[in-house]
Amino acid sequence: MTLALEPVADASAPLARRNPVAKLGAALLFAFPLVATLDPVTPALALAVELVALPFFGVRPRVLARRVWPLLLAAGGVLISMLLFAADRGGAQLFALGGLDVTTGVLAGAAGLILRMFAVALPGIVVFATTDPTDLADALVQNAKAPARFAIGALAAFRLLPLLAAEWRMLTLARRARGVDAGRNPAARLRLFVSTAFALLVGALRRGVRLAVAMDARGFDSGTPRTHARVQRFTRADTALLAGAVLLSAAILGATVALGLFRPIIG
Repeated sequence: MTLALEPVADASAPLARRNPVAKLGAALLFAFPLVATLDPVTPALALAVELVALPFFGVRPRVLARRVWPLLLAAGGVLISMLLFAADRGGAQLFALGGLDVTTGVLAGAAGLILRMFAVALPGIVVFATTDPTDLADALVQNAKAPARFAIGALAAFRLLPLLAAEWRMLTLARRARGVDAGRNPAARLRLFVSTAFALLVGALRRGVRLAVAMDARGFDSGTPRTHARVQRFTRADTALLAGAVLLSAAILGATVALGLFRPIIG
């Protein structure tokens, strides 16, 4: 169990150098309109644009593949769910799976959901792969005017996440050293997993309480104006990034409407 949270992209790439708030805002502005339609063409076009933009963020395909593999598991779950429970089974029948008819409509619906999931998640993955968490917290406070208590607290929690992986391994090794091993019994494995997860949760809550008390003891929430070691400037290039995200998203939706494939999620 590992958690890789540090930026892994080329920091000198043109879009990787942009303000963290601008990158986060651009990801939201580009991906949010994708949920307005059910057709598979819109997310497919958006995904193509995102893949073309990867070199400008300095993200290599191999690094991206290591970070998106959980989406492949989610895509498999979506496909199975659609095959089993899809209400709309219109279109030509391709084959029968048990008592279920697999039609072109079912596969089109599954493809639309899977492509939309990738198209919405990929911008966020790219943002966190190109942004230092401390820079993001500082930019949220300085540029987005987010409350410092929320931003710095979230940063502290984010920085503690890798410790969960280390503690999970420590708990597992400690129980194995005491002879607590599930072997090949699935039920015993499940019980051991639940008990280890509960112990990890208790430890995380205790650490969070200690951290909160320590931050308050240092006057974190005293109301005194805070200074920042890293000044985050929002430049014209950052504004251009936001505008470009809006224009690209509108162009993709416009192309789908022009092709007559737009299927609004409401109405």
